[in-house]
Amino acid sequence: MNAEERARRIRLLILDVDGVLTDGGLYFDAQGRVSKRFNVQDGLGIKMAQSTGLEFAIITGLDSPAVAARAKELGITEYHPGQVKKAPIIREICRSRELDLSQLAYLGDDWVDAAPLRMVGLPMAVANAQPEIKELAVWTSQAVGGHGAAREAIRFILTAQGAHEPLWRQWLNDE
Repeated sequence: MNAEERARRIRLLILDVDGVLTDGGLYFDAQGRVSKRFNVQDGLGIKMAQSTGLEFAIITGLDSPAVAARAKELGITEYHPGQVKKAPIIREICRSRELDLSQLAYLGDDWVDAAPLRMVGLPMAVANAQPEIKELAVWTSQAVGGHGAAREAIRFILTAQGAHEPLWRQWLNDE
């Protein structure tokens, strides 16, 4: 089954954070607090996709107040910080939401994403992912992490599901 056929089945996209929703940089201030840079186009893509019924989850190895705030702002309730072992979380999400693994996509960039990519129906990687991660992916973005890669993945899924064009038309007719 090719990537587009797999994308038609997707009901939930799981996102890593550092290197996927951010550029992977950790910005420390003088007090040692970390801030992160998010891409506004990724955020709008998430909100638009949610309006079609596509759901989202975030599973990240670090626990950051900035990420918690971004997840809340985007209405992502499946937020799991501080999780380097992501497979058990994915199994729990499937159980609680009554989803099959084939209905999940995962967008990752580094070795902590290997097990999730092997589990889900649509394994996806960002353009600057580690080579081993790209090998596991059936779809890879043109954009690097933190620079629209999530929006590109969302566009791919929505296009395969026939939802992208109707969303675009809504924006053309915004009165």
